[in-house]
Amino acid sequence: MEVVIEKTVADILVARGLTMTCAESCTGGLISARMVNVPGVSEVFKAGFVTYANEAKQKLLGVKEETLIQFGAVSCQTAEEMARGAAKAAEADVAISVTGIAGPDGGTKEKPVGLVYIGCYVKGDVLVKEYHFNGDRMQVRQSSAEAALKQVLMCLQE
Repeated sequence: MEVVIEKTVADILVARGLTMTCAESCTGGLISARMVNVPGVSEVFKAGFVTYANEAKQKLLGVKEETLIQFGAVSCQTAEEMARGAAKAAEADVAISVTGIAGPDGGTKEKPVGLVYIGCYVKGDVLVKEYHFNGDRMQVRQSSAEAALKQVLMCLQE
């Protein structure tokens, strides 16, 4: 049987006694769905926030209005605030955040379709990475979810 990345993430969380949450925008819950596919993950997975609208990012995750105005919803700064806010709201040790432009429209020259920021929070430290994915809307969303799980795995292994 194939070992999927979400099982590895869950196993590390269990082994270390850590809990996890997700703050998702363009992925729309794909990461949370993949995590809850793992049997027994309820021991470590606390919550999944799908904050598609800016108002939800502010209300549920505490993303500052100034951040959204100055940098936009799709930005390194917003991804960081989403990760920190999710960890705080869920009282989790680990949080993954994703914000991006899945397309087919919504992109600009500065922020093209496929631009995604993924934030990984582990006990107070946040690493945000910028990604550029190709493909249609679903492919960008699936690539983002896969990259987010790989990023949280990397953060947990450091």
